[in-house]
Amino acid sequence: MTESDDPTTTPPQPGEAQSSAERAGESNGSDALAPIGAEPARAVRVAPAQPPPAGHERRGMFGVSGSGDTSGYGGLRLPAYTPPASERPYGGWFDEFFDEFLAALAENQIDPSEVQQVSVDRGEITLYVRRERLVEICRTLRDDSGLRFEFCSSVSGVDYGPDVPQRLHVVYHLLSMTYRRRVRLEVSVDVEDTADAHVPSVVDVYATADWQEREAYDMFGIVFDGHPALTRILMPDDWDGFPQRKDYPLGGIPVEYKGTEIPPPDERRAYS
Repeated sequence: MTESDDPTTTPPQPGEAQSSAERAGESNGSDALAPIGAEPARAVRVAPAQPPPAGHERRGMFGVSGSGDTSGYGGLRLPAYTPPASERPYGGWFDEFFDEFLAALAENQIDPSEVQQVSVDRGEITLYVRRERLVEICRTLRDDSGLRFEFCSSVSGVDYGPDVPQRLHVVYHLLSMTYRRRVRLEVSVDVEDTADAHVPSVVDVYATADWQEREAYDMFGIVFDGHPALTRILMPDDWDGFPQRKDYPLGGIPVEYKGTEIPPPDERRAYS
């Protein structure tokens, strides 16, 4: 038997016995981390006035309505889905993490109601937080000895469409290299009033968020207050609009061949 085959020296894989994903007293089946209930987490003890928005049904890849869509996606129908709020026990290491998190919030005089919802879905825990205390919550997650989320691996923008309240979301993926854990933070904002599309920058806490926040600003129009140099990095400075918003026109370049012109996908109609 080689050293790599020796079970005493080979670290357990996620989901195996003795791994960090093991749920005490239960099997490690696919439902070990499934969400339970549909109310905000009891440990938070808060009923948000306006919970994070739900998704909406998706109709077609390119948003073409009616007949004549020649893009091949006219029949696509995807149901709306947003992970529901979860109740304890969350399973795995999530309960231990959340206890440490609540204790750290108390030590830093941050009200637990700043966490609007906790969702556990597909083996991942998401904390929906209010934007006003985002920077303090990130600093707490980074500096507390029981948490140690030292690295922000991604900052992403999401647009759920103009028919959804608080349509714009900002998602932060945080990694603890000390404890080998990952969590998601999610913040939602409105765009009806320009002043509402603002989120505080976390660059002072996570330097890796610098260019990621610039990209989210460029593509979604989310203004990160306090960013050291918030500029467009993909589109020209005088570009009108934000290309990854759902209400931005798809556009395209018409193609001509053999005397026939093929328009952009969102303008195609059947040729009969």
